Amino acid sequence: MKKISYLIVSLSILSTTLSSAQNKKATAPKTFPAEVARPKLVVGLVVDQMRWDYLYRYYNRYTNGGFKRLVNEGFSVENTFIPYTPTYTACGHTCIYTGSIPAIHGIIGNDWYDPQSKKNVYCTEDSSVTTVGSTPSSEGNMSPKNMLTNTITDELRLATNFKGKVIGISLKDRGSILPAGHAANGAYWYQGSTGNWITSTFYMKEVPTWIADYNKLKLANKFYAKNWETLYPINTYVNSTKDENAYEGKNSTFPHLLAQNIDKNFDAIRSTPYGNTITLDLAKLAILSEDLGADNITDFLAVSCSSTDYVGHAYGPNSVEVEDTYLRLDKDIEEFFNYLDKKVGKGNYTVFLTADHGAAHVPGFMKENRLPSGVVSDREIANKLNAYLNDKFKANNVVLKSMNNQIIFDHDKTDNGNVSFDVIKAASIEFLKKLDGLANAVDIAKISQSTLPEIQKKMITNGYNARRSGDIYYILNPNWFNGSSTGTTHGNWNPYDSHIPLVFMGWGIKPGATNKTHYMTDISATLAALLHIQMPNGCVGEPITEITNK
Repeated sequence: MKKISYLIVSLSILSTTLSSAQNKKATAPKTFPAEVARPKLVVGLVVDQMRWDYLYRYYNRYTNGGFKRLVNEGFSVENTFIPYTPTYTACGHTCIYTGSIPAIHGIIGNDWYDPQSKKNVYCTEDSSVTTVGSTPSSEGNMSPKNMLTNTITDELRLATNFKGKVIGISLKDRGSILPAGHAANGAYWYQGSTGNWITSTFYMKEVPTWIADYNKLKLANKFYAKNWETLYPINTYVNSTKDENAYEGKNSTFPHLLAQNIDKNFDAIRSTPYGNTITLDLAKLAILSEDLGADNITDFLAVSCSSTDYVGHAYGPNSVEVEDTYLRLDKDIEEFFNYLDKKVGKGNYTVFLTADHGAAHVPGFMKENRLPSGVVSDREIANKLNAYLNDKFKANNVVLKSMNNQIIFDHDKTDNGNVSFDVIKAASIEFLKKLDGLANAVDIAKISQSTLPEIQKKMITNGYNARRSGDIYYILNPNWFNGSSTGTTHGNWNPYDSHIPLVFMGWGIKPGATNKTHYMTDISATLAALLHIQMPNGCVGEPITEITNK
């Protein structure tokens, strides 16, 4: 009995000892190296209007070093969605880099109506600054001042005590300025009237020599002289419809003749794949000239390829033009990655690729294939609603405009009329619901009381900024949009506009993929976790733990 009792006590002591050891091991603090490890360079690649399915639609035609390399060497977050509406360029670039939503960061569209100044506001306009790098024009009167929050690029500047460099590059001012943030070393965008890359006095008094020298080359002329032929024999473009269709933009037949633009129309480069080529060429030059990634203090290069958006708007997702643009962009990205490997070193940089929004199929193409679609007009919606309210309440043109899927009322009139504003809004909502193409309409101030599906309610709420948004939000039927009968656009809540690619590759990233739902707001939170820096000050996203948990 004594032996048995002794054995039981011994086992009890051993069990307690092992349990204690395991608990100590489980709660032991994580150890870090003497210095926090970070990549030498972070590169953000935003492909304007890139639908998620483009990663795979043309996959078999991509090179091994471009999009395929991203998917195979990187980590793809397959179900990444935009969490707000409307889904426009300025909002998307801002959301990616702030981790925030229009309700907080304030960029509710490419432009909006400001009730205080009673005028339209462009997202990056700033009358207090002027053009640098070219002749003065409104194209250079730009800054990030309308963005109310900071960005992950700003947080990197803060974390490195402003030693880490941040540069933004895009054909579009909004695609360069908003990602680069408030504290950037530079943001450069393309001036279509001269063919120069410019900035503003918000950043500097004069452009650096490498920008000035690059501008002298007028590279648009070089590409104009080549015209735009398909990269491969046109009969191999089996992922597209026939080359010419009435519902595509003007001059929709290959080859696209560009030589007539030499020294005349520098802006035309935007609507060709070559706009992406010169953008990525300038990005390489920025790495070389600014010594980005040359030391152990992390730098950040924010690049937006905008020509995909211009081509997409003109011809639509099923066009030969869009397919050729992505095949050419794939080669440009391959060359860019090869340059990063050589200059910064493979494994020394982290790159992520995403999009600011997607795009709907062209209504003409949809109808050709017996699929529902249609087009509405902001002007017609505003005019019809005004006529109805004038007739019903003798209200004198109380609707200022329809924009960003919102009705904006003239509050000087609605607040001083004989009929309450609530009555006017209720009548307007019932009228809007009866218009062709409109699925629903809601009083934004009372959206919590609406019967909208939760996803629509959430996205509208996230897109609503109390000082900048309108009064009524209207929802279009699937594949209906504000636009013309040719080409396409975006802006709605639907997956074709809100489902975007997101792939991380390089330093700190293990190959893989997840089909778990994540959001555009999670990008900055994930970067903050990877870099061990603070999230942007308006961030509502969460780190993608499939990437950050090693």
